[in-house]
Amino acid sequence: MGLSEIVNSLLAADEHPTAESQPSIQLNEPRILNPFTRSRCAAEPDHKAQPFDFLVDGELVRLPLQQFLLAKGISAERVLELEYVKVVAPRKQEEPCPHDDWVSAVDGSNPRLWKDAVVCTQILEGHSDAITSTRFINKGVETEGSLHVVTGSKDRSLRLYKCDTSVSVDYPKRVGAYKILRGHTSSVQSIVVDPSSDLLCSGSWDSTIKLWAIEGSEEDGDVVSLKKRRMDSDSIGPKESQLEGLATITFLGHTQCVTAVTWPEQQTIYSASWDHSVRQWDVQTVKETWNMFCGNALNCLDCGGEGSSLIAAGGSDPVLRVWDPRKPGTLAPVFQFSSHSGWITACKWHPSSWFHLISSSFDGKVMLWDLRTAWPLASVDSHKDKVLCADWWKGDSVVSGGADSKLCIASDIEIV
Repeated sequence: MGLSEIVNSLLAADEHPTAESQPSIQLNEPRILNPFTRSRCAAEPDHKAQPFDFLVDGELVRLPLQQFLLAKGISAERVLELEYVKVVAPRKQEEPCPHDDWVSAVDGSNPRLWKDAVVCTQILEGHSDAITSTRFINKGVETEGSLHVVTGSKDRSLRLYKCDTSVSVDYPKRVGAYKILRGHTSSVQSIVVDPSSDLLCSGSWDSTIKLWAIEGSEEDGDVVSLKKRRMDSDSIGPKESQLEGLATITFLGHTQCVTAVTWPEQQTIYSASWDHSVRQWDVQTVKETWNMFCGNALNCLDCGGEGSSLIAAGGSDPVLRVWDPRKPGTLAPVFQFSSHSGWITACKWHPSSWFHLISSSFDGKVMLWDLRTAWPLASVDSHKDKVLCADWWKGDSVVSGGADSKLCIASDIEIV
């Protein structure tokens, strides 16, 4: 009998002996103490069998137990205490949502633009070239039916949209931008919103990082001109006002395309670039405070883990790497994940877990990772071509887009 079957049988038992009266379980010679007490079993009176993973000394066991003990040099005579956790893997694949072209950017922080994950409710118009990045702006003063979105494009601009989600229609509503942000001289590659939702940060092919005021006036340094533009009859209005703004701050230092920016704390921004570097910036002083050169062009970056202090990044090789900038004097990654076979295009930490993150790749896969093992927890093969973007959605799903022009959702992932 396998370990998962043993745990399921214990959880489903009608009578639950105390921990002191339980016998040890003999498996592959080492003795494994049964850690399941009466109260733990009694909490699951209607238990349904499910797969479990197991941890030994804080590390997930990804090999047969005897092989794991040999690999770790653990004596077969040692008494081990196992911790069980639910297997983290998608249990359901939603029907893919087709698009007219490549899906190159997703943001899973708000579920309201796609009804029931399959029906598009809003189409945001106005860019003259491919959209490379998008973010929701979570404004605390918003009414229930309004939603703000910012997009970046190869047309060198950022555009802000306000969507009315309270009106239900039988076809997607077309929405035009209420504000255009200009200043980059090449494609906008990445956007992030600051923790207070007052500022935007963008990285570009022009090697610069710029900050923009979401709301502002000339006194705030946000140079605004009000222009009357005639919109499409299906757009935000026949003669809707459209604001234009310029950047308030520009960060200089990267020597090639800035592919990713993230803003984990109010005064700190991280950026990744094709110049092989990850850089930390102080928002108040507009200065670089830390940098690290990793030897590869980077495509993606995200901060997470305990205290959002770890940096995950991927790029022009199949390895997803994690660094801890709190450890001075070393550039060695603290974790490396090497199961992809193509360039890494996106990486995202789970919004509420210190251990879990996802990555997507040109190999057509989205992989789920746990810092406690070097092996992927799951590999999602929904796409038929390169996966260009991925994000967590609603905490228990992964949404991804690719060169196959599909938006895919893998759902029912239990992370506790």
